[in-house]
Amino acid sequence: MASAPLQLPNELNLSPHLSAHKYFLVCTLTVAAWDTLVLSPRTWRLFKMPGWPALKILFHFLRLWMPAEFIVVAVGFFDTKLSPEQCQKFFLFEPIATAILLACTSAVHVIRIHAIYDSKRPILILMSALYALQIVVTGIAAGFYRSVPLLSGQGCIAGPKHEWVGIYWVAPTLLYTVSFALALHRSIDSLKTRAISKWKLMLRDGLNLYGAIWLVNTINMLFYFIATPTDTADPIKTIVTSMAAVLTTSMTLRIILSVRGTLVHGGSFALSASASGQTSSHNTNGAGTAGGRHGPTATTFSAAGFAGTGTGRGHGTFEIRAGAKAEGDWAMGDDDVKGGVVREDSEADRVTVVKVGGIADLDGDDDGRGVKVTVDREIGYDASERYRK
Repeated sequence: MASAPLQLPNELNLSPHLSAHKYFLVCTLTVAAWDTLVLSPRTWRLFKMPGWPALKILFHFLRLWMPAEFIVVAVGFFDTKLSPEQCQKFFLFEPIATAILLACTSAVHVIRIHAIYDSKRPILILMSALYALQIVVTGIAAGFYRSVPLLSGQGCIAGPKHEWVGIYWVAPTLLYTVSFALALHRSIDSLKTRAISKWKLMLRDGLNLYGAIWLVNTINMLFYFIATPTDTADPIKTIVTSMAAVLTTSMTLRIILSVRGTLVHGGSFALSASASGQTSSHNTNGAGTAGGRHGPTATTFSAAGFAGTGTGRGHGTFEIRAGAKAEGDWAMGDDDVKGGVVREDSEADRVTVVKVGGIADLDGDDDGRGVKVTVDREIGYDASERYRK
């Protein structure tokens, strides 16, 4: 008597493409969890910074929205008790939530590209037009998704009703392509002012981040149009979409963290900060001032990107310009430089000038005859060595 063939339950009886889809979503969740964990210290440092510019608000929103979205998506995808009728009420969550996610990441690109081009109006118009196009296209296309007809116990997946619904990913991919091209052009153009190696250029301006975002979205868009499903229950077109959204968010968060200096108005281009500098002045009066006991003084000092002048008779004015360090000199030590000794406090993110022009003692005695200038750095939210120096 022949035995009956073994009948697997629906949750285990998966087609190859559906099985691959589930494995890929597990990978996506792993990347999202790891990214959330790794960025936690830097997120806290950024949170403690005063003020709430647009990039800071977008950063913290994305940090919460991205993991929350894909936790909900995973629950619907792996819930074996979710019926097809319940899925009809749930499936639109992913395309709508992802549209919001992409709108926020693209807003970061618009703000940042506008900033590195010194707030030029043509750049703002171009990026804003692409952003508006993305909002309209993703909003319309999200309404033309459907619930992939799976068996009870196989989960809930959203898929496109028509081939043209793929424009949902064309619009953001176009914006990220232009964003990458403009960032690359700005970096290459800066070599005319200051020549550095291509590797340092890439790390300084975050070109690897812009490039990764462009690449993952381009692959996802091509996969969306090239992949051919075997039937209406084949979710192959949407296999890569979740990973593309997570990686886009992850790289965009790092673009925000790579901004040198303040985040107000999108920050500034790295070379612009080093060329123009950030100037602050310190006025002294009474005993212990520059020139108070020693007559008129005119002192120039510089150390690893910091330069300034001081003059005065009875009153002293000292200007400190915090600029970028010369290539190959990213570490600052305790150096005697043109009459000044510079010490760096790595914990407080500050540089202290403890001697200027020979008018302060170097033996540590504070007899009131010197000038002490402290320059606080603005990059206080990033703990990594690359951005602290």
